[in-house]
Amino acid sequence: MNTKIFGIVNITKDSFSDGGKFFEAEAAISHALKLAEAGAYAIDLGPASSNPNAGEVPAAEEIRRLEPVVARLQEENITISIDSYRTATQRWAIHKNITYLNDIQGFADRNFYEELASSGCQLIVMHAIQRFGKAQKRYSDPQTIMDTIYRFFDDRLAALENAGVNRQRLILDPGMGFFLGSNPEASLEVLRSIPALKQRYDLPVFISVSRKSFLRKLTGQDVGSVQAATLSAEIYAALQGADYIRTHDVQALNDALTIQNALRKQ
Repeated sequence: MNTKIFGIVNITKDSFSDGGKFFEAEAAISHALKLAEAGAYAIDLGPASSNPNAGEVPAAEEIRRLEPVVARLQEENITISIDSYRTATQRWAIHKNITYLNDIQGFADRNFYEELASSGCQLIVMHAIQRFGKAQKRYSDPQTIMDTIYRFFDDRLAALENAGVNRQRLILDPGMGFFLGSNPEASLEVLRSIPALKQRYDLPVFISVSRKSFLRKLTGQDVGSVQAATLSAEIYAALQGADYIRTHDVQALNDALTIQNALRKQ
């Protein structure tokens, strides 16, 4: 398996998983460097939370939070992903030569497509049932969730490519947890359907299950005790063909993937 790991660094006060721990720039930088050392292929910097209870953060504040962290990580030649759906933040990231843009709205601003097309960054196009803004607590039908995802990607990928975005720059994220709905079965169905998603679009797939709501609901564990459930879901995703996995616990996933690869050698 050649699954690449994205290490999560939330530069926020209200993240559901680690709110406030890495809000200060030096704390975020230190944590990012540790994740890179632990085996992260890239560091995914989130300047605003997207959980249903999170507050709004304007683009100017997102950029203020990102600037010192990005500057230091670039000095260390660390590959960076910016997790933001705000156009102004994405434009700033493009000018900073960021490698990945990770958008929970799947690049909804079509007025920005010309700039995206002329940039060189990879685009992580995420599906979410609410389409716009942060996650919401909404029910979705597990039996139809893949059809919903396919309709979204059919439309969004066509729009991006028609605007001049090279298809080879696109990465698909089907969403997880509340981005798929309040029913845990929706997330399970999507994980089972990774091979079908890859076959339909012939594009890399990006999965982010780390500490998500559906794992906590299924196990009855709180966010601080769901590490085993997270790792189980991540290894399953990798075995199903996920090309990228975004995680809080890089060391555990890197070690697990190392053992899986050792076991699979002939």
